[in-house]
Amino acid sequence: MCQLQKSKDYTAQPTTTVLLDEWLNQREMSMKDNVEANAAKWDETFNKGDTAGLAGFYAFEAVVVPAGGTAVAGPDAIGKFFADLQSKGFTSHKISVDAVMDRGDTLVATGKWQLNGPGEDGATKQYGGNWVNILGRDGAGWRILLHMWN
Repeated sequence: MCQLQKSKDYTAQPTTTVLLDEWLNQREMSMKDNVEANAAKWDETFNKGDTAGLAGFYAFEAVVVPAGGTAVAGPDAIGKFFADLQSKGFTSHKISVDAVMDRGDTLVATGKWQLNGPGEDGATKQYGGNWVNILGRDGAGWRILLHMWN
């Protein structure tokens, strides 16, 4: 716990920046752990073909903006978007989480993604890039508000 003391000008100052920084790092780390666990669940859900289950990760007002594609809004449409992707032969989705910014009821998460799918010659090709999610608190959990990738 960070102890505060009054300075001569009567503004609250931490007695040690190290304790405050440590507390902030622990909070961010626990949120990163949380996002990593949910990213693994998202991958598992996608990889078993449960696109209706994927819709459950998204808030009612969620938007998915695929690289170079048209934005898709709402959980049902997002589930259908991923079902279409899978019907075209895309499999083995894998997310890694690089960073999470915790802003109270909002998280901004970034990382890398990879996915296998058909290449131009019909052989399996590995695709990948960067992603960003903005998540909003929903009760005790989190739902994706915005999902973008390149």
